[in-house]
Amino acid sequence: MNCDIKIKNVSNFYGRPIYYINKPFPLMGHIAFGLIDRGTNIIQVRPISTCFHNCIFCSVDSGPNSKFRTSEYIVDEEWLFEWVKNIASIKNDEIEVLIDGVGEPIMHPKIIKLISLIKKIPNVYSIAIETHGGSLSLPLAKKLDKAGLNRINLSIDSYTKEKARYLAGVEWYNSLKILKIASDIIKETNIDIVLTPVVIPEENENEMRYLIEWAKENKAGVKSNYPTGILIQKFEIHHFGRKPKKIKPWSWQRFYSWLKYLENEYDYKLLVKPEDLGFKKSVKIDEPFHINDKIKIKIVGIGWLKNEYLGVDENCIRVISVISKEKINNSTIKAKIIRDKDNIFVARL
Repeated sequence: MNCDIKIKNVSNFYGRPIYYINKPFPLMGHIAFGLIDRGTNIIQVRPISTCFHNCIFCSVDSGPNSKFRTSEYIVDEEWLFEWVKNIASIKNDEIEVLIDGVGEPIMHPKIIKLISLIKKIPNVYSIAIETHGGSLSLPLAKKLDKAGLNRINLSIDSYTKEKARYLAGVEWYNSLKILKIASDIIKETNIDIVLTPVVIPEENENEMRYLIEWAKENKAGVKSNYPTGILIQKFEIHHFGRKPKKIKPWSWQRFYSWLKYLENEYDYKLLVKPEDLGFKKSVKIDEPFHINDKIKIKIVGIGWLKNEYLGVDENCIRVISVISKEKINNSTIKAKIIRDKDNIFVARL
């Protein structure tokens, strides 16, 4: 194989190794790190996979109490910038970069530098970051503002402090403090705040009312020219996610009916379409592999989840997660692609 790639274990996170991803490791193909392109003008950038929250409903089993994860990742900020710049040039549209992840992206030690680098890309008109807000502060926000951040998507799921701590899975989480900081950020920086809570049936339905009122009062979303300052998400059960006991997800019909009811009650926009938020179709990055393709893969480390390995194709253009109960580390194998959507690849022996 022409692809001679190695990764380094630089630390550990609650017993899980943290791999440092650097040049020439490809940054497309994995859901936990790098870039994700879904054929729109939004590029998802995932710089780190760790998280210090333990949300009881976490769809990706993130945080110290993870049951399924076997490793974590952190990406070199300059290498990440090179990939963002390249993908943005291919799309040749006005691009929004959304820094999100399967963890807490603000945990990346060079997050300010990463944002300042991305800001230099000519066709990037907006940079947003998702956070649960546990480490958010006004001094940090001012640095992020100076670096070029435009919006914070604040994933806060309760106004009430006790309920918020229960949902976040950590005793130190203080929703009232976080919302006060968010209010100050709107007032004292150029950064916009948009709330992105998850509504969990029988847990925090009424909490959404407080958050709607906060969004209205603080004019959340106005700087982004959004029709709303709160984008309420529907709770879903995922295979490797956490499943709160006795909680059944709503149907989409019930969810939308509930949003419509609150929208009328508060005279505030809650039902929005992707195009209302600036989403539009754009050039989709070609997928080099497809389902049922059998390809050579170099295994370079253990995978993100149990019974999974981290691999790269023979030309070093994509990352591939390989499912295997057999030990195949430090080997070259041939495996069949079983997932190819959005350039995220999973293969099986």
